[in-house]
Amino acid sequence: MSLFISNAYANAPAPAPAGGGWDLLIMLVAFGLIFYFLIYRPQAKRVKEHKNLMSALGKGDEVLTQGGLVGRIAKIADDKDFVAIALNDTTEVTVQKSAIAAVLPKGTMKSL
Repeated sequence: MSLFISNAYANAPAPAPAGGGWDLLIMLVAFGLIFYFLIYRPQAKRVKEHKNLMSALGKGDEVLTQGGLVGRIAKIADDKDFVAIALNDTTEVTVQKSAIAAVLPKGTMKSL
């Protein structure tokens, strides 16, 4: 025994972890559930609603695009990926169907 070094008990076995590895598994499952319910599920629901909105579009519907344009659908292209939107009596723009953010109630354009 040295004057400056106390006895070292390095040869003693380390105590076993209390949870035995189950703590890590429970934490991973909890994070997975949090990820599913707070991130994945709401996003999947929004995608499904937008897909249903795109399939229900028809000629004459008043729509709002993601760019902020409000207009009435004048024509749906044959390949059904693009629509022509009449902004007023003389102006039409062609946009992708996926760029439509919302379908507005009838008469919205007259009230603006």
